[in-house]
Amino acid sequence: MRLPRNINLQAMMNIEEFRAEAHRMADRIADYYESASTYPVKSQVKPGEILDALPLQPPADSESTGSIMADFERIIMPGITHWQSPSFFAYFPANSSYPSVLAEMLTAALAQQGMIWETSPAATELEERVMEWLKQIFGLPEEWTGVIQDTASASTLAALLTARERATDWNVNDNGFAPEAGLRIYCSSETHSSIEKATKIAGYGKNNLIKVAVKSDGSMDIVALEKAISDDLKAGLKPVCVVGTLGTTGTTANDPLEAIGKICQKHKLWFHVDAAYGGTALMLPEMRHLAAGLKFADSYVFNPHKWMFTNFDCSAYFVRDQEALIRTFSILPEYLKTATRGQVKDYRDWGVALGRRFRALKLWFVIRSFGVEGLREKVRKHLELARWLKHTIESSEDFELLAPVNYSLVCFRYHPEAVADEEKLNQINQQLLQKVNETGRLYITHTKTAGKYTLRMVIAQTYVERHHVEAAWSLIRKTAEQLSA
Repeated sequence: MRLPRNINLQAMMNIEEFRAEAHRMADRIADYYESASTYPVKSQVKPGEILDALPLQPPADSESTGSIMADFERIIMPGITHWQSPSFFAYFPANSSYPSVLAEMLTAALAQQGMIWETSPAATELEERVMEWLKQIFGLPEEWTGVIQDTASASTLAALLTARERATDWNVNDNGFAPEAGLRIYCSSETHSSIEKATKIAGYGKNNLIKVAVKSDGSMDIVALEKAISDDLKAGLKPVCVVGTLGTTGTTANDPLEAIGKICQKHKLWFHVDAAYGGTALMLPEMRHLAAGLKFADSYVFNPHKWMFTNFDCSAYFVRDQEALIRTFSILPEYLKTATRGQVKDYRDWGVALGRRFRALKLWFVIRSFGVEGLREKVRKHLELARWLKHTIESSEDFELLAPVNYSLVCFRYHPEAVADEEKLNQINQQLLQKVNETGRLYITHTKTAGKYTLRMVIAQTYVERHHVEAAWSLIRKTAEQLSA
């Protein structure tokens, strides 16, 4: 028999070493934020490069934090895409902020498992209060109740599962899907891919997701929606839910929520609104007109971890009928029964996961540290920077806008006067995207609008300033000129 190795427990980190390393780590984090703009924004490593630099076997013995951090700098940092760089203009942001990071440090230290009230009363009750604050900040319907999910994908899945159960009188939860075929979900062709994923996971089947045509501005065509629902009813199918979007992923188009809501009310359909990115803009009174149709919504999601300076993950999900949500997800094994059940919120019943992180803490830190007016000032600044870029592109001879600028996303392309062929223009803009990203000085992504290769530049990073946007535009313009030459 193999004898156990003599392990030197004293080599492992003790509390005093932890204290010293924690101080050094705080300095390292502060240094990173101070110098984030000096790194290549998009990682420049090749596929497999990080993997090849990592040992095949885990270490048998304890290693010092100094040794680990040396490898972090040597191996890990080159493979980091710097989402917190002020020159990150890709996708939608996954923003952080100084108070959010401080709260995340406490979250990690406390290591709360907030599945039910009794496992962490503070985590539950702070989440309840913070979600009420969000309703006030964003002017959301008073009758809604909120819960923090990890992502908008999880929130949408919760919405579609609850819609499924309400439409079948909770029969699918008990008996499975077989007797309930032909349940239909509707969204626009511009809706986020998470809707299709949720449709598959929830058992509807992706062929029962009807992608409704959009108008020239990218918003859902109401006439087409009405026809799709009518056709399905005539075919003996069962319409269940419509998903509307406030700020689509490709171009931030806004679906006509009020018109969709009235259709849902007429046909008794669940109405879910995905405002993952655009929802943050509703904190501004001048943007509240976009929320006119929310009074009809059964569920709603937006992500503070996108544009509200609260680091990933933190998705705010609201429902009109909390009992329908709880009835969909609630399971009560003996080991989770408590004397306080019924007196408090047990958030394990409000979504897919049993285990729950203490996400409310960082949201609380951010709201208190910035203040509501400070948050509004940040968002307004981003909108103003996007308008500056919009006007700059409009006044440029060789660039053109390809979508309305509804928030802080600007969709455009390079269009030299001498080039008329659309396929050639697509190739030029694809090359332009690759060239500017290869510099490491900024990071942008693309979409396609009406078949046109479209450059997307999202101006929403927490600490972005006018000079970062100007520098990005200058690089894009000069790179385009070099391509033409």
